Amino acid sequence: MSDTSALMAVIVGYFVVFLLLCIAVYVLYVIGLWKVFTKAGVEGWKSVIPYYNIYNIFKISWKPEVFWAYLVLFIVYMVLSFVGGSIASILCGLAGIALFVLNVIMSYKLAKAFGCGIGFTIGLLIIPFVFYPILGFGSSKYLGPQE
Repeated sequence: MSDTSALMAVIVGYFVVFLLLCIAVYVLYVIGLWKVFTKAGVEGWKSVIPYYNIYNIFKISWKPEVFWAYLVLFIVYMVLSFVGGSIASILCGLAGIALFVLNVIMSYKLAKAFGCGIGFTIGLLIIPFVFYPILGFGSSKYLGPQE
């Protein structure tokens, strides 16, 4: 085996391990989110569909109307990230900050909807694949959307 093929085999091996790790993390996230949804009275299958699951998180934690602002900001962010120029870059950065702020608020409202505090909010933001299963399988009760 030549040095090039050995290097390619190592790279492919690392890629496969990384891919399997990503799939495992996503599966943990979806299982936890499924349980969170069922605790909140929402069908669990809705946790599997991208963007629809975010809509439902907004619905059980805050207001579903805010999701549409989130979605518009996301689309603006994605479009501006492909457009060149300094104004587009500034607007893209502002949209990214707004998305981050909305995500923080949503996570806080979700934690409060289950009777948890700021520490749990930080966990939902940093390692959601750990904290969604804790929220779903834990003893916390769903209290309803937090206004």
